[in-house]
Amino acid sequence: MAMPVPPPKALLADKGYDGDSFRESLLLHGILPVIPPKSNRKNPPSCDFKRYKDRNRVERMFGFLKHQRRIATGYDKTALSFASFLNIAAARLWLKSYVNRT
Repeated sequence: MAMPVPPPKALLADKGYDGDSFRESLLLHGILPVIPPKSNRKNPPSCDFKRYKDRNRVERMFGFLKHQRRIATGYDKTALSFASFLNIAAARLWLKSYVNRT
């Protein structure tokens, strides 16, 4: 997709992406890798665990969106209609936290 968005400042990933070549590639592109080191590394790189906690919120959001059958199965024929229903599902998630809260 050719969308006019700025490049990300950081990449939140799990231990499966902990590799020197992957980290170097991210740094060359100006992206900060926020990846916890594997337990078997001799010289583990530092990780910003305060920033890494945001990954849980992202994973929960994707889990909620996958509960929407139309989004999980990809019934839509065009990218525009898929993106539209993705926006509707995200709005439903957002509205839950702001509406009917007493």
